[in-house]
Amino acid sequence: MEFLYKLQESGFSQWVRESDSLFAFAGILLIHTIGMGLVVGINAVIDLRVVGFAPALRLRAMEKFLPVLWLGFWMNALTGVILLVVDARRLSANLDFYVKLALIALAVINLQMLKREIFVSPAPSDVPPSSKAKLLAVTSMLFWLGAITAGRLLAYVAVK
Repeated sequence: MEFLYKLQESGFSQWVRESDSLFAFAGILLIHTIGMGLVVGINAVIDLRVVGFAPALRLRAMEKFLPVLWLGFWMNALTGVILLVVDARRLSANLDFYVKLALIALAVINLQMLKREIFVSPAPSDVPPSSKAKLLAVTSMLFWLGAITAGRLLAYVAVK
């Protein structure tokens, strides 16, 4: 943790926190939000299709959106690290921060399991998704909803 605390006091972190530049905190937060929209938006469309919405859409065709989803994920990972470094002391002492990270980890694991179930399986795309795939889709939506909620609450949940 000491390394993070030193990074928090770096010139870069101070610039991000204190600068009025659009490229500082506001811009980093904007990129984080766009990345979240890509990850959760694409994930939600796939999840909703798996549970039965828009059955005319082919699941296999949706696989082409996964590289864009991963682009959004890495945008979030990079900007998330910057946002952590800027406020390391407060975030590292906040249980809500760890809840958010755990939910993101569960969501990514869940996504990999769902991907194997619906995109890697040899079943043709006109076969309805399995019960396991539907359960994974529902838990995926819950994990992402929880991660977004926990992330948003970080601004309001104070360490006592």
